[in-house]
Amino acid sequence: MKLRTLLTVAGLSVLAACSTPTRPPVVAQPTFTPPATNYRWTNGYSAKGFEAMHAAFGKVTLAPGENHWVAAIPADGDVAITIDIANQIAFVFKGEQLVGVTNVSTGKKGHPTPLGFWTINWKRPMYRSKKYDNAPMPFMQNIDDKGIAIHAGNTPGYPASHGCIRMPMAFAKQLYGLTKAGNKVIIEG
Repeated sequence: MKLRTLLTVAGLSVLAACSTPTRPPVVAQPTFTPPATNYRWTNGYSAKGFEAMHAAFGKVTLAPGENHWVAAIPADGDVAITIDIANQIAFVFKGEQLVGVTNVSTGKKGHPTPLGFWTINWKRPMYRSKKYDNAPMPFMQNIDDKGIAIHAGNTPGYPASHGCIRMPMAFAKQLYGLTKAGNKVIIEG
């Protein structure tokens, strides 16, 4: 009996010496990677937009007509809009925070949307195109002297405009209320 007790105590001592405190398992967090896109020109604003869109809305793509706004738009900060013509998405930032994303439709073949850094020059709640048969351009925000503008229109998920940046109506209306002349517009693609 003594031998059995001695072996049991010795075995438990060995097991106790080998045990280590248990720690919760470390779960690797996946790193965000923007969609692979062969840009002709970019300064990384689209990549920043995709990362912020993933963090805010859990998405990296949008369906035609799809758009999202954050629940609370900050009062401070300037509005900056990034248009990604390669992926047909627009990102709206207020200060450093992404506040909205939308599917867009930019210029089709033969009518390109110009790349580069722009500003909102002037705005009209309802405007009609002087170039294209008096076509309606609700919530129009002009960015150049050739008639290129951001406005409400059909967003089929591919480039279909005459160079303008079309957005879904509700999104264009809310964006119009958020912006002012002088706000930055970056067009990459």
